[in-house]
Amino acid sequence: TDLTKHVILYVRAMADYWPLQDPAIPCADAGLAFKRGDILQIVDQNDTFWWQARKVSDLSACAGLIPSNHLLKRKQREFWWSQPFQPHTCLKSTICKYKDTLFSYCDFKVYTFLLSSAGFRRSMRLCRRKSRNSHLPCYARCPGGCYSAVAAPYEEVVRYQRLPGDRNRLIVLIGPSGVGVNELRRQLIGINPHLFQSAVPHTTRAQKSYEVNGREYHYVSKETFENMVYSHRMLEYGEYKGNFYGTSTDSVRAVLDAGKICIVDLEPQNIQLARTHELKPYIIFIKPSSVSCMKQSRKNARMITDYYVNMKFKEEDLQEMEESAKKMETQFGQFFDQVIVNDNLQEACLQLLSAVRRAQDEPQWVPATWICSENQP
Repeated sequence: TDLTKHVILYVRAMADYWPLQDPAIPCADAGLAFKRGDILQIVDQNDTFWWQARKVSDLSACAGLIPSNHLLKRKQREFWWSQPFQPHTCLKSTICKYKDTLFSYCDFKVYTFLLSSAGFRRSMRLCRRKSRNSHLPCYARCPGGCYSAVAAPYEEVVRYQRLPGDRNRLIVLIGPSGVGVNELRRQLIGINPHLFQSAVPHTTRAQKSYEVNGREYHYVSKETFENMVYSHRMLEYGEYKGNFYGTSTDSVRAVLDAGKICIVDLEPQNIQLARTHELKPYIIFIKPSSVSCMKQSRKNARMITDYYVNMKFKEEDLQEMEESAKKMETQFGQFFDQVIVNDNLQEACLQLLSAVRRAQDEPQWVPATWICSENQP
């Protein structure tokens, strides 16, 4: 719905805007520059094309001009307005080389499966082989449909305070491979396993003798799994050695219904699937430090490949991690509620614990639709 003209609204900017680069603005000096993710207070919408706004981080400042929702939707000035969120690229296959193994993967999703290890699950990113593309149709894999979606220029937001009786917010960790997302999640759960918990994944593979249904995995038939995909009940899923693995909203909901805080790590392309009024995710981006810093902090660290072979980080691994992080921030940074630089694992874990507590106990800006959906009969 269009933003009303007669009330003060708050919006999240979904892209960057630089008035000095916009030849159409009436007065560039009167413009308000902002970056994606900034929260803006819209104080005047009387003009069809130019609104007056100020950043919530500096409400004492004078309001400046910003392009209106209507103006940006006309897409007449795309050379200065960026649209970083283009979810549908699933028809493009890319060849990636990870160590000595060559894979092909789908840009839209980099799939994840979860393995049990000493009570914790290690997320592992899998590349889908080009010769074995999932037989699931595109509309099941890409809920947004088979077209290049254009993100709204602004997202209306409201201040949300979780009440004591409300369910905890889902905690979503995002980060490039090798940055330490899984280790941070493992350590966080280890601090208080009665409060923090991962979602039990679903799989179509056969249950092993020592496994318990609902502990390592939820074991389901291929038909059941496919039905869950078709009904968009999977936050992420993939195929590995002929079996499907996935993290479902049902499993996340089960953790939240038990009064615990659910910690999941997702590929950034799957953020939109988790951003619902029911889960109210708090999204934390785990960012690597500079390559020079990582050379020192990770000189004795080892990474685990898809085949569980311990190998030291090479400089090209660190550079790839840094480049991947930059791409994630460029494309999805507007959705990040918190950014934590993992330069020191213990310090990053303490920052993560603090961020998780703030997400549950302190007011946060969330999409207005989350609250409107709750208030609907």
